[in-house]
Amino acid sequence: MQTDSSFTFVLFGGTGDLSMRKILPALFEAHRAGGMLADSGKIVAVARHAADRGEYIQWVNEHVKPHVSKNGVDETAWSSFLERIEFVKIDLGNPEDFALLRDAVKDLPGIRVFYLATGPSLFVPICRALASVGLNENARIVLEKPLGYDLKSSNAINDAVGEIFAEEQIYRIDHYLGKEPVQNLLALRFGNALFEPLWRREWVESIQITIAEELGVEARGDFYDNTGALRDMVQNHLLQLLSIVAMEPPYSMDSDSVRDEKLRVLRALKPIDPLNIGKVAVRGQYHAGGIRGNAVPAYATEPGVKPNSTTETFVALKVEIENWRWAGVPFFLRTGKRLADRVAEIVVNFRAVPHSALGASALRAGANRLVIRLQPNESIRLYCLAKQPGEGMNLASVHLDLAFDQFFREGQMEAYQRLLLDVINGRLALFVRRDEQEAAWRWVEPILNEWKASNKPPKPYAAGTWGPAAASAMLAQHGTCWLEEEN
Repeated sequence: MQTDSSFTFVLFGGTGDLSMRKILPALFEAHRAGGMLADSGKIVAVARHAADRGEYIQWVNEHVKPHVSKNGVDETAWSSFLERIEFVKIDLGNPEDFALLRDAVKDLPGIRVFYLATGPSLFVPICRALASVGLNENARIVLEKPLGYDLKSSNAINDAVGEIFAEEQIYRIDHYLGKEPVQNLLALRFGNALFEPLWRREWVESIQITIAEELGVEARGDFYDNTGALRDMVQNHLLQLLSIVAMEPPYSMDSDSVRDEKLRVLRALKPIDPLNIGKVAVRGQYHAGGIRGNAVPAYATEPGVKPNSTTETFVALKVEIENWRWAGVPFFLRTGKRLADRVAEIVVNFRAVPHSALGASALRAGANRLVIRLQPNESIRLYCLAKQPGEGMNLASVHLDLAFDQFFREGQMEAYQRLLLDVINGRLALFVRRDEQEAAWRWVEPILNEWKASNKPPKPYAAGTWGPAAASAMLAQHGTCWLEEEN
């Protein structure tokens, strides 16, 4: 991915956790690779927790450098990367300070990218302050999640930002869409004749999408207790992954062709019947338990969490898509904190053979399955049945690994690196369009409303397990189970 696109990348929240762990390391990796960032490109960090550029560079050396390059830091590349960085001290609550930013970037080259690595409450004030000094013209704005608390608040933010930036200037980021296995899922489906004929209800029994975390809420108790797993993970990450898995082949890979097909999936989601919600939606909250031999506290005792909180830390859903390709195929979504392992994966369970001359073992549901692992170790694995050595026809599961790292010498690109390069180069396909976001909120909001109205507490589960038993029971009703393998 080579570019000659000159740019000025303005990073709001320049001393924040996201900038430290993801954004600046991703920009360094693009810089280190050579040719991915134009030599004239500049990074302008905006923050109020550093006095000047010297102090900010010191902060970058101390806090960002440990997060870059798994194979060690190329000191020559690191030094030249630091030369790209400028700094502007701004109080984001004072619009008059934005004149300082205007003066700092007026002579810098190329397209201007404004990355808002801040809380959502600052999105609109920042955009209005940028417009007040003319910095919204011919620029691109990147918005991190969460974008709103519900459909109404999401629309309010989008309306306000939309008055300042045109839709084609707005990049709503979902980093899961930038992961290499998700890109390879598109390649497998739409670049090969082998999979696409099987990618439909006649041959697929069920599909699972899991994003599991070992971590708890950490230092985000106040934020998480007002958000919960459904808003934090399902409305964005899980529904975006579902859209990629289920979409029809796009006309091309241009931005609107891809996002049009994702939108059709979101609009085809079968609404959740409030009277049936207990059968298709499970919410849970972790209690005290153990993670890898270490005792961990219950959610309700985490700092910042209300003692009697009913906020869910786990969600499992059965989702149906009402269209010709997927009618009758259940999609099972699962996410949670303090689970038994850290894993994000998509599992496509294919139907068993209709008749077997090889014995009952060939009739196992899900014997053929495709597992797309997003984290921690990115991979794609195809499971089949094969004869065990020895006498008789006894079948056992074997797998084929699609080992891309053995075919391609260059290392895999991290999600944020790919997405930041897409912003700089004006590629919108991997970013969420407003109508997609609205469709996702419309589907999720009735679940939120029903949970709130019922006032039932989440089902408890011990930290270090795979969540409430009800989540497994939901799949058992369909003759299947969650795929739970060791990393």
